[in-house]
Amino acid sequence: MWDVVDRIFLGASRNPDDSFLKQEFMSLRYANRHGLITGATGTGKTVSLQILAESFSNAGVPVFCADVKGDLSGIAAKGEAKDFLLKRAETIKLDPYEFQEFPVIFWDLFGEKGHPIRATISEMGPLLLSRLMNLSDAQEGVLNIAFEIADDEGLLLLDLKDLRSMLVHLGENAKEISSRYGNVHSASLGAIQRSLLVLEREGAEHFFGEPALDIKDLMRTTRDGLGAINVLAADKLMMNPRLYATFLLWLLSELFEELPEVGDPEKPKLVFFFDEAHLLFDEAPKILIERVEQVVRLIRSKGVGVFFVTQNPLDVPDTVLSQLGNRVQHALRAYTPREQKAVKVAADTFRPNPDFDCYEAITQLGVGEALVSTLEAKGVPGIVQRTLIRPPSSRLGPLEDDERKELIKLSPVAGLYDETVDRESAAEMLKARAEKAANAAEREKLQEEKEDRAESGSRWTLPDFDGDDRPTKSSRSRSGSTPKRRSSNRQSVGEAAMKSLARSVSTQLGRALVRGILGSLKKSLR
Repeated sequence: MWDVVDRIFLGASRNPDDSFLKQEFMSLRYANRHGLITGATGTGKTVSLQILAESFSNAGVPVFCADVKGDLSGIAAKGEAKDFLLKRAETIKLDPYEFQEFPVIFWDLFGEKGHPIRATISEMGPLLLSRLMNLSDAQEGVLNIAFEIADDEGLLLLDLKDLRSMLVHLGENAKEISSRYGNVHSASLGAIQRSLLVLEREGAEHFFGEPALDIKDLMRTTRDGLGAINVLAADKLMMNPRLYATFLLWLLSELFEELPEVGDPEKPKLVFFFDEAHLLFDEAPKILIERVEQVVRLIRSKGVGVFFVTQNPLDVPDTVLSQLGNRVQHALRAYTPREQKAVKVAADTFRPNPDFDCYEAITQLGVGEALVSTLEAKGVPGIVQRTLIRPPSSRLGPLEDDERKELIKLSPVAGLYDETVDRESAAEMLKARAEKAANAAEREKLQEEKEDRAESGSRWTLPDFDGDDRPTKSSRSRSGSTPKRRSSNRQSVGEAAMKSLARSVSTQLGRALVRGILGSLKKSLR
């Protein structure tokens, strides 16, 4: 049996007659084997998330979670003794039951209820961007070409204006690019640009840019050994569910790519709660689901535990569901055929308990009750138990605005992400390139005009077409007047026509080149 320091307390299971059976724990050693918290609205999922976050923090494990409804922020304040909380603590033999505040770092993509959190376009990558913008296969192909060219030409894609400038660059050089990278259709470019406008209107421009989030800032601990609880303000973000899901998946991918392999540590390096997890999988293409499955399967060895929080176990694909070893199942309703199927799926995923029927128990659970099964020695799933979940030590309900602002001001990352940095990237580099080409074209045009003037001012040297400017005696008329001479710089009709044509062609080519470059420049500056 594990020592208390190696496990976290979840609650107490009961006998069939509702009497106390035993306390239920989750092993820290197997917390990176991931988990699932499910249940209908109002059955206690958020409180289960809260007590798990508290327990991991006390164990020195940093936590990241999203505050979808706005009431998880109370984890930063000390709880208050209320009758129903004290009664629950007595029932499950939680002694002593102490109230506590936890070290919380607030984040917000919009920078309103927490520190701004950003990623660059390059870090997001074409696959997740395609998902975010709901692009077709052909449009995703064009986006991949844009990223490939940016890599080949050393163009940094940091924010939305960089990506827009890159798309303009593709459109103006579509013929050449198509011959090297594949077809670039104007219809696909137009669709992507329209999607970028939609993203901007939904506030995504706040997310893309620098300074980008440093993953290490999510993995802080306090001087007294508590793990920081990173709370993402997601109430406004949920107005754009696709951005919410894409952001959290990007964050998982970044953790997977940046963290070193650690095998099976004694406790996780970070625990990640993915609330409203069904948004990640709704209408997701097969390749994205495969990516999620891969990340969940392999990130365990990086010391990261992922807990999916959702209403229905059917929201999570079987390939992902099978990897979630720790389960907390709150009540589900079984009125419709789909709901009945969900209850059956949930019941069938547990290791059976001979004392009760899982299917019936799931439909009869009260608020704050759950069927709990965690991984035991050697990673074997424990027998499911009907469990009263422990009460939280922190505040139930949200913080006041003044309390939140004060915590943000005193945060260990205060000042690190507050101001946007706009360094030279694709938009500026393409602008500079366009200006350089335009200046070169203008210089070439002026040089050609200078050469034309020099040629038109030269003198003929053929016999009888040039000579002394003074009139000769033989050239005088009988009346004594001097006849008009042919100008020394006059040209034949044919020669004049040829030179006029040459000047016209060179001038038109120069102007066309300048128009194309300035057109690109104007679009990139919008």
